[in-house]
Amino acid sequence: MKAIQHTADELVAILRLQHVPNIGDILAKKLISHCGSPSAIFENKKQNLLQIDGIGTHAIKHLFDLEHLEAAESEYNYIIKNDISCTYFLDDDYPKYLKHCIDGPILLFQKGNIDLQHRKLISVVGTRNITSYGMSFCEQFIEEVAPLDPVIISGFAYGVDICIQREAVKHGLQTVGCLAHGLNQIYPKVHAKYQADVLKNGGFYTEFWSTSSPERENFLKRNRIIAGVSEATVVVESAEKGGSLVTADIANSYNRDVFAVPGRTTDKYSLGCNNLIKQQKAHVMTSAADLIYLLDWDIEEKRNKTIQKQLFIELNEVEQSIYTYLQNNGKQILDRIALDCKLPIYSTSSTLLTMEMKGVIRPLPGKLFEAI
Repeated sequence: MKAIQHTADELVAILRLQHVPNIGDILAKKLISHCGSPSAIFENKKQNLLQIDGIGTHAIKHLFDLEHLEAAESEYNYIIKNDISCTYFLDDDYPKYLKHCIDGPILLFQKGNIDLQHRKLISVVGTRNITSYGMSFCEQFIEEVAPLDPVIISGFAYGVDICIQREAVKHGLQTVGCLAHGLNQIYPKVHAKYQADVLKNGGFYTEFWSTSSPERENFLKRNRIIAGVSEATVVVESAEKGGSLVTADIANSYNRDVFAVPGRTTDKYSLGCNNLIKQQKAHVMTSAADLIYLLDWDIEEKRNKTIQKQLFIELNEVEQSIYTYLQNNGKQILDRIALDCKLPIYSTSSTLLTMEMKGVIRPLPGKLFEAI
């Protein structure tokens, strides 16, 4: 990807608008929509801009201050010098799901080899104080979704974030770290040793300039990007309060699916997940199969590919009889399994699918899944 997709004047105008206080992404988009472009905004007069619905004196009080132009030109020079890619919210390569978020950043900076086109996108978040339970789930989850080749998005922070991103790299999956500061630094510093692997297997997104430091409020802003970029957000572990719960709330506000990994009621870092489930803010997540099933992610495609590999396996007479019976009685079989195991149908089918993908059981006949 080219570092700059817009002319110097266009990008400076975008940066200038981004730098003005009291004008967030929502108002910025409103101004751009009305004027036609960022540069056209600065060619207007204040009295004209005040005629726009929702634009008041307070918002544009400092719009024409030259310090914002000077800051924008300085940041533009940094971008050029460091070969940073920029994607504007109206560009084709701007993350497609983030485009639908009203408060998505008007400009994203990125480094690496990020390619979200025609990919399945999953955000995974959780506590910085990850437990062995959380680590085990991250390993299992990545192993189970790896055949679908998704992109794993997280915050590159301590705990669940770095664990899930390291697992993604280990399995050759693309992973994207959403940062709460500029691309001129890495926070926490100890994670600098993982930077090269992430850049090779994905990269980093941020809306923050090189002059930004990892302040607390930046992490809260960063969370909306994590939630907005993907189709679903998974909370692995969380205390009763925490940033991952904020991310889950934002994902819900975007009408995205949220999943939470349940834990024991006595475990401090399962309280947040259990509450999300109890409050019906998240689906129960016991394995990746739950997500694959509820999002309807290429279940048939994956199964068909698996079955294709089995076409030339010869079945003996007994196996052929069982196979035919399952084809004709799939629904009743699944109902019986669910009843005996005291599980809902969707959980039973998800478990069977996971077992099939892992090669624990032979490919199941299509009618078994078509019937549910």
